[in-house]
Amino acid sequence: MHKHLPRAATRAAALGLAAAVALGLTACGPDIGSASPTDLLQLPAEESPSGEITIWDRSGDLFEVFDDAIAAFNERYPDVKVNHEAVDIDAKLQNTLITGTDVPDGVFLDDAKIAGFSDHLWDLSDVLAPHSADIAPQKLDVNTVDGGIYGVPFDSNPGLLYYNATALEAAGVDASTITTYDELLDAARAYKQAVPSAAPIHLEQSPFLGQLQLEMYASQLGTSLADADGQLRLDSPEYEQILGYLDTVQKEGLGTRAEYLGPTDIAELENGNQVFYPWAIWFDFAPQQLLTETQGDWRAMPLPAWEDGGARSGAMGGSSFAIPKDAENPELAALFYSFLMFDEAGYSAVWGPNSVYPEGLNTSIPSYLPAADPSTPLFEPVPALGDQDLWAVATEAGAEIPASVPTPSWWAGAVDYLGTNIQRMLDGELTPSQVLEQSSDEIQTNLIDRQ
Repeated sequence: MHKHLPRAATRAAALGLAAAVALGLTACGPDIGSASPTDLLQLPAEESPSGEITIWDRSGDLFEVFDDAIAAFNERYPDVKVNHEAVDIDAKLQNTLITGTDVPDGVFLDDAKIAGFSDHLWDLSDVLAPHSADIAPQKLDVNTVDGGIYGVPFDSNPGLLYYNATALEAAGVDASTITTYDELLDAARAYKQAVPSAAPIHLEQSPFLGQLQLEMYASQLGTSLADADGQLRLDSPEYEQILGYLDTVQKEGLGTRAEYLGPTDIAELENGNQVFYPWAIWFDFAPQQLLTETQGDWRAMPLPAWEDGGARSGAMGGSSFAIPKDAENPELAALFYSFLMFDEAGYSAVWGPNSVYPEGLNTSIPSYLPAADPSTPLFEPVPALGDQDLWAVATEAGAEIPASVPTPSWWAGAVDYLGTNIQRMLDGELTPSQVLEQSSDEIQTNLIDRQ
């Protein structure tokens, strides 16, 4: 049974809470510095190690997927017992790391949390060294703090442009001509001319998700709210270009303002008024489970580029696996995660057909590039997308995501300023330039300067 509405909705909320918790944890600990040799974790030296590990994951579909994959791990390493626990990680992990009691050997974390928790985590540079050249650069970057790598990268969440192929074809709009955002605007104008009631492009109304989507757009341009040193870089030509596009969509009546997969959003997707949805790969949950009237009409393509020849995707969310310094058997936890992510038997157990997803886990792709081979799909074509080979689309798009930097601990707090001001712009109260100037001042004064 698919459960990706709770996961997709809580993924975003968890990302914000994760960053907020990380801010609190960072304030409790010392400044992050370069890792010492004693911070570097190693894999077990023996060929068939033994022992016991406790692994924390969130409850839900991914917990069940990882739980199934333990059997494949134990076929290879029969003497390692895995105690797999469903935990409210955001509520429990901070105190656990601070007190050092009942610390798990491994934990599933949003990428946004890694930098803030790194003082309490093992540097996994040596563990990842044999594979680092084959891991998506963006995923290594978001897990890197002062030269140390503090998470085993899990998934890649490439941004894609989902579109209602049936509705567009009926209106005489050729989606295959869309390669840039200017061409997306042209296609939206043509569709609106054919269907006057339409507001073809999704405009996110949630301040948090609107900011997360903004970062997907920014990722395409190789930028983000903060640079590698945590310095704010919002007031820039790249962000002005993105906000200018969103402002145009709103002013020309080309956008449906709705919260992600809320009642209004679903209604406008089903009635053919909203036909373009630039979002992370995990939007594919909607046509599979929610869009009963237009199921089978939707397709996916890489995001448009901001200019000819530009990147056709950006990152929107993502998670990794971390190993606390106070873990009892950290080497065995590293072995477990290395098997799941870098061994064919492991990543096939996660993304391939399983008891949870009989056709394979299709709401993300591996960040390990040999596992994300466009010609060797781990999940099957998606019937709700007209049997489209989403694997090929997503892996090719994922390969275009530019390099990145760690998410700053104040990211979630910025939603009160940037996320809110984007909505004010869409309400007609602010210009793009005013959003950037005002948000930069507020974030610097109220968040960064108070760290």
